[in-house]
Amino acid sequence: MTSDFSRPVFRPSATFDRLFASEDPAEVSRAAHATATTLLARAREDEDPETIERLIAFTASHGIDDIAQLWSRSPAKSLPGALWRMYLMQLSIHDDPHTAALLYERGRHQLSTTDTMVAGAPTPASPAELVALIDTILRGAFAGDFAVALDRTAAFCRVQASGSTHLADDYEQTEPHRSTALTTRALRLASYADDLAIAARLWRRDDLL
Repeated sequence: MTSDFSRPVFRPSATFDRLFASEDPAEVSRAAHATATTLLARAREDEDPETIERLIAFTASHGIDDIAQLWSRSPAKSLPGALWRMYLMQLSIHDDPHTAALLYERGRHQLSTTDTMVAGAPTPASPAELVALIDTILRGAFAGDFAVALDRTAAFCRVQASGSTHLADDYEQTEPHRSTALTTRALRLASYADDLAIAARLWRRDDLL
């Protein structure tokens, strides 16, 4: 961890100092919720564009391990669980924007829902445009309407899940291993979409803890 992130991200309370040494699930859960709550509150209170941009660029600069240790064991329908899924989606698109664009475009053609409009990608969306989109959505989580950011990420996941499902069908006969991998990805994306949509509803009711 770097000093740039110590104040807005990783020092919300004394509880965090014991996070990595603790094997007590209750202690880890308290630390996860404390860091997520404080991170979001400070980002909104500071209204400092540089702070927001550091949060957006965190995984690109430092990887996912620190965030994983903070939030990956949190319940899906919790604030740290929701933030974890948003960062995972961002990382997956940054790591392989060409596959992300392929899945998104295939899903866009297959879906007859409003998900593509909610997600807000251009049509068709290039790899670079999807990278910019997911960063914009994450930026909205810290500086805009958090529920809207969750809904947009959920919609993005549903479009990509549809694309993964239909590509899996294409490869089922010729490349079954690739078909299986795409099916697994589709199921994971669909699960994230459901979790994030529920998190958005909970946030609007002030029940996302």
